[in-house]
Amino acid sequence: MTTYRTASARSEDVAFIPAIELAAAQLLAGHAPESVLSETTSIDELNHAQHSGRLWVALADDVPVGFAHVTVLESTAAHLDELDVHPDHGRRGLGTKLVLEVCAWAATNRYGSVTLTTFRDVKWNMPFYARLGFREIESAQLSPELGSVVEDETRRGLDPARRVVMRRLVDSSR
Repeated sequence: MTTYRTASARSEDVAFIPAIELAAAQLLAGHAPESVLSETTSIDELNHAQHSGRLWVALADDVPVGFAHVTVLESTAAHLDELDVHPDHGRRGLGTKLVLEVCAWAATNRYGSVTLTTFRDVKWNMPFYARLGFREIESAQLSPELGSVVEDETRRGLDPARRVVMRRLVDSSR
């Protein structure tokens, strides 16, 4: 029986992440342009995130099958840049565990919230995050940093009308 757990990424985990990204992206076929579906985060960026403590993995018997990657766009919020679980290991709560790890890290590091962008009309995207306490940020309320994320996604071919920016407040008073 497979044993699953989540943990901070180790340097040896980084090499597995592009394949996880590509496999998970196929779930979005028909929702995102092929150019976006074939993108992966650069190994340099992942290594930097791992060294900075902003990369977590879901492990199946100690092999990475999912990950969460956080960037810091503004001093008050951690931004969940990417969350993926390989489809062969989906529907086991790994995405939820990774998001909760990110939120706990954000609170411990005194960020007031976690932000993200996702698909508004893909049934497992926006509703998943809403169940975890994320709420939509209206476009008029976007910080310049989050606005630049939306602009970058639009340049890459994602339809901004199909995207949503969300935020979850975290208790950073501890």
